[in-house]
Amino acid sequence: MSRTVIVVLDGFGVGAMPDAGALRPGDITADTCGHVLDGCHELMGRPLRLPGLGALGLGVVHPHRDMAPATPLPVSVGRAALGYPGADTFAGHQTMMGADFSRVTVARLGDHLPEVTGALKAAGHTVSLLGGRPLLIVDDAVLVHDNLEADPGINWNASARLEDLPFEGVLAIARTVRTVAPVARVIAVGGHADGPLAGFVRDGDGGTIGLDTPATGFYRNGGLEVRHLGADIDHTRQLPDLAARSGVPVTLIGKAADVLACEAAERRPAVATAEVVAHTLDAVRGAGADALVVANVQETDLAGHQQDTERYGRVLEEADAGLFELIGLLDTPGDLLIVTGDHGNDPTIGHAYHTREFVPVLIHRPGAGGTEIRPDAPTLADVGAIAAASLGLDTRTLANGSATR
Repeated sequence: MSRTVIVVLDGFGVGAMPDAGALRPGDITADTCGHVLDGCHELMGRPLRLPGLGALGLGVVHPHRDMAPATPLPVSVGRAALGYPGADTFAGHQTMMGADFSRVTVARLGDHLPEVTGALKAAGHTVSLLGGRPLLIVDDAVLVHDNLEADPGINWNASARLEDLPFEGVLAIARTVRTVAPVARVIAVGGHADGPLAGFVRDGDGGTIGLDTPATGFYRNGGLEVRHLGADIDHTRQLPDLAARSGVPVTLIGKAADVLACEAAERRPAVATAEVVAHTLDAVRGAGADALVVANVQETDLAGHQQDTERYGRVLEEADAGLFELIGLLDTPGDLLIVTGDHGNDPTIGHAYHTREFVPVLIHRPGAGGTEIRPDAPTLADVGAIAAASLGLDTRTLANGSATR
C-alpha cells in the first residue's frame, strides 16, 4: 500500500548538464538553485526559508551556505539528467512518466506555413501573415507563432487576448494546428495583455519569430488560461495510466493536469502556487491506502521566464511551506514523496529561456533509515520507475522500460 506523491518544481535545476552550452555557450554556468539562493540572500537580506527542501536533502544534493548539509529525515537523494533534447516542460513530464522522448522534432513555424494555413482554412478560419512575416493571424484575433520561451523550434503557440476571443475559440484553433504540427507541443494561450499582441512580436533565436509572452502582461494580469496539446504518445504505457488501470486513484494537479494524459485521473488545474499546494494537501488527506498524486508548481518557471530572482525565491518559500506540511501527512510506511524538476530556468542567466540543467531527485520514505546518496540518473524516467515500483507496478511495462530503482 502506498500513497505516492510526485511534486515537480517547474524550472528548478541544480547545475548545468555537460552539453548545456551547445545552443547558448553562456548556459554552461546555469545553476537555478544556487543563483536563486545567492540572489535572494542579497536582495532580501536573509536566506530563503526552505525547511521542507532542507529536510528532504536539497543541501546534500546541492551544497550551499544557506542549505543544511544533512537532514533528519530518511531520504534517498541525487540528481537526474533530463533524458530528452533541450529543456522543455512537456517533454520533461512525458519522460518522467515513462515515455521515450529522446527524439523531439524541432521545426520553425515559418517552414510549415502552407500546411498550417491549409488546415486552418479547411476548418473555416481566415488566415493571413502578420505584416508579411512568418507567423499567422487567424480570425483577426489569434496569433499562431513560434514559442520563444523554449529552445527554438520545440513548440508552437496559438495566443489571443481573451477580450478578443473566448479561450475555447483559441483552443479550437490550436487543435487544428496540432493536426499538422510536427513539434512536441502546440500551446493554446489566452490572457489579458497590456495592448494589442502585434506590438509584442519579436525575433527569437534560430530564425524563429513569435510573441514575447512575458512582455504582454499575460503572466501579471490574471485570468491566464493555457492548454498543452502534445505530440502522439502511447499514454497507456505511462505511469498515470498504468496506475489507474491497476486500480490506483490518480490525481493530476497544476500544470500536470494540462500536460499529462490519463482518462481516469482526477484533474485539478491551477497556476497559483497556493492553489497547487492546497489541492495537493487535500488530495493526500482524502487518499485511501493507495494513490498517485502528481503536482506541478508552475510559478517557479514563470519567475524564471520573467528573470525575477526575488519572485522565484518567494514562490519557492510558498511551495516549501506546502512540502513541509506534506511531509507530515505522509507518515505511513509505504508512503513515498519525490520532489524533482523538469529542467532549469535560471533567472540570472541573461535570457528568458529554460536552461539545460540536472534536476534534484529528493525521495522520502517514512520508516526508511538514514541518508542514501544516489548516482546521477541518466534520465527523468528514473522518477516514474521509482514511483511505479512503490505502487507495485511492473516497471518493464513503462514505454521506456525499467529505470534505476
